[in-house]
Amino acid sequence: MFFLELVMSLVGSLLLIICVLVSVAFLTLLERKVLGYIQIRKGPNKVGLMGIPQPFCDAIKLFTKEQTYPLLSNYISYYFSPIFSLFLSLLIWMCMPMFIKLFSFNLGLLFFLCCTSLGVYTVMIAGWSSNSNYALLGGLRAVAQTISYEVSLALILLSFIFLIGNYNILGFYNYQYYMWFLVILFPLSLVWFSVSLAETNRTPFDFAEGESELVSGFNVEYSSGGFALIFLAEYASILFMSMLFCVLFLGCDVFNLIFYLKLTFISFMFIWVRGTLPRFRYDKLMYLAWKSFLPFSLNFLQFFIGVKILLLFMMLWIWFSKVNSKLYFYLMFSKHMLFQAH
Repeated sequence: MFFLELVMSLVGSLLLIICVLVSVAFLTLLERKVLGYIQIRKGPNKVGLMGIPQPFCDAIKLFTKEQTYPLLSNYISYYFSPIFSLFLSLLIWMCMPMFIKLFSFNLGLLFFLCCTSLGVYTVMIAGWSSNSNYALLGGLRAVAQTISYEVSLALILLSFIFLIGNYNILGFYNYQYYMWFLVILFPLSLVWFSVSLAETNRTPFDFAEGESELVSGFNVEYSSGGFALIFLAEYASILFMSMLFCVLFLGCDVFNLIFYLKLTFISFMFIWVRGTLPRFRYDKLMYLAWKSFLPFSLNFLQFFIGVKILLLFMMLWIWFSKVNSKLYFYLMFSKHMLFQAH
């Protein structure tokens, strides 16, 4: 029995990784198409039918190119940081109940927070080990950016944990059966979406890899397979954050087709923001994170805690009223029986 469960877990993990990587490939194609139409031009349309095989051609081209290394780089850190980055991006998906429910566990949200907090170390090590000033600046920016927005991200998740009383991602489906959290918590959903953009290093918060400021940012010295792994890790994170947005605010069963339509729309919004908004100034991100997002998240956390305490007092009041009514009934009954005895 244990061997069968182990085989099912391995097969499910392999299917999950393959599906995520294929989804990332077609997400890049969707991004190029959408950005093309935003700029009033066509995207890739020469390879195959309507350019659909284009991502696979790009992957073959990247992985068959020669891998170059900077002469003065720290070779081991430089080589392993893209691998570790992709590993973390795929590891986060283990807390989502995909295919079989062996992956979903009761501390899924804490597991997500741990993996996202570790993700910034790969960016920092990649920037430092490249021995390039541009890459180092990109890594330092990523660290400062993470310290700023991950506090708000953790507080928003903590608010939901207080509201639901469960760390399992599956618990959010049951609480949104009649109404989405997007309807009653719309301002919080906007903050979560902005934090997700910063988490995935997307426009307008792409300071770690700003082309106009840092050439290419922390990955400026990477080429061939190393660059492809960093690229895959970033887009896998975009897909996961889109899925987590759907779970938190657009509750639906993960085995339902409507859920994946919502996921596609949220992923499209990531691309839409990139095609329309310019990059923020770095000091404005810090101001936004510490003086807008953080107080806003704290207010919602206090509100949810207050609601839970109010519900607790109401339950205690109902319980005491029932106990008092029963006690009053027993006293009156005893008094009546005593009078009858006399």
